[in-house]
Amino acid sequence: MENEKLKLNTPWEEVKEKLKETNIHLTDEDLHYQPGEEDALLERLQNKMGKSKEEIKRFIESVSSTKGIAG
Repeated sequence: MENEKLKLNTPWEEVKEKLKETNIHLTDEDLHYQPGEEDALLERLQNKMGKSKEEIKRFIESVSSTKGIAG
C-alpha cells in the first residue's frame, strides 16, 4: 500500500477535527499530514488505533466525504 494517496473531499484540517471528535486519544502530532506523506500518517494511526492501514484509509476517506461528526 505504499504511496497510497488519500482521496479527501474536505480540507485536511476539517477531517482532522472530525477524527479527534470520535478518537479523543489522537493528538495533533498523530494527525500531522502533508500530501505525499500518506504512509507516515497511516503508520502512526495504525499504531495508535490498532487497525490496518487500509481500514484507516477507508475511515479517513469516509469522514472526509460526510458532513458533521465522524462516524
